Amino acid sequence: MTTTAAEETGTPTRMPSEERKVLASTLVGTSIEWYDFFIYAQAAGLVLAPLFLAPVAESSPGLAQVLSFATIGISFLFRPLGAIVAGHLGDKLGRKKMLVFTLIMMGLSTALIGLLPTYAAIGIAAPVLLITLRILQGFSAGGEWGGAALMAVEHAPTKRRGYFGAYPQIGVPVGMILATATLWVLTSSMSPEAFLEWGWRVPFLLSIVLIFVGYLIRRAVDESPVFKDLQQRKKESSAPLGQLFRHNTKQVVLTAIIFIGNNAAGYLLIAFFSTYAVTVLKMDRPTVLLATTLASFGWLAFTLLGGRISDTLGRVRTFQLGYGLLALWAVPMWFLIDTGNIVWYFVALFVMTIGLGLSYGPQAALYAEMFPAKVRYSGVSIGYALGAILGGAFAPMIAEALMNATGKSWTIGVYIAIAAVVSFIGVSLVKEPKGVDLRG
Repeated sequence: MTTTAAEETGTPTRMPSEERKVLASTLVGTSIEWYDFFIYAQAAGLVLAPLFLAPVAESSPGLAQVLSFATIGISFLFRPLGAIVAGHLGDKLGRKKMLVFTLIMMGLSTALIGLLPTYAAIGIAAPVLLITLRILQGFSAGGEWGGAALMAVEHAPTKRRGYFGAYPQIGVPVGMILATATLWVLTSSMSPEAFLEWGWRVPFLLSIVLIFVGYLIRRAVDESPVFKDLQQRKKESSAPLGQLFRHNTKQVVLTAIIFIGNNAAGYLLIAFFSTYAVTVLKMDRPTVLLATTLASFGWLAFTLLGGRISDTLGRVRTFQLGYGLLALWAVPMWFLIDTGNIVWYFVALFVMTIGLGLSYGPQAALYAEMFPAKVRYSGVSIGYALGAILGGAFAPMIAEALMNATGKSWTIGVYIAIAAVVSFIGVSLVKEPKGVDLRG
């Protein structure tokens, strides 16, 4: 591949229809995968404790909720394994094949959760099966993001990588919007008893339809041109994972650190805020879910904006701006949330999404530009997975534990601010990579 004048000016070099297919594939696929992932996270806050941890819920509801949030984190521990397997095969066999594989695996494990018997029906086997399927979700998610990010960035003209790379990124808020909106419709249209008895299963089972749609879209997209170029030049490594850790350990560590703050704050938005509003502040559940859904549109918009402005401002500066805003807002927002007023609750979450979006939109482009082509899938996937463990894996559980220990919600804000500062320092150690040759 050669860089054309059109690429240098940022104008499309491919057929517009091909660009649209690539962006649609990465957006739809990641949206569906994260819908699956977030449905579980929200269910963990709303219903899974009494259904699958019944004995603990009866004797100690607070502990049961902590354990329910802990099951979110368990899946993160298996993300690196998924990242290693999918990254290695993606660097050897291609981005496209792994994208289809991870999509199907995520969908099947999610649908099966919707069919699981509860503790009342099969006892201890219920939480064991739940955790097993959650592990499969984590394995799938570990390989999903890297493939989608690289398909988008490696298809992009040089000066539009941030914008293209933002499309798999906005799959996260889109997935959250779908998940939260689905739960809002269900909780608004049935009694709490009906939702607890059978309604919670519906969003899990809907995954089957979404996966079928995503599969058809992803099948229609061509393999990444950078990977094709590697194949033509026959420079694939026989052991890309070994090369990764021999030559790019520093980049893996930095990518993990850079993600900590965003993932910690993001998972509190996904799994903790609505639970806190309903159970502690006694706010109306459907109204809280609707406000959370609307706030997530801010996450979507500012993520896309973050990717776009990183093409001019730079990846590092855009990240720094996002993390600076996130650190500054982390504590004050709790005083708005604790009013118990739904308007202030929405404002608190919406303002938070500005920092979230600016520190997430440029991520795909930044990570892709930090690694050489032969180990890029492995590098971005493993770094992303490790950052997710350090950031979001146990963030809801830590937040719940902080509340139980201190009774002060603002201490959770301090936790978010510290995580944001750590990631701010991490991204500041990266030499701006915008515009590097991705074929190297």
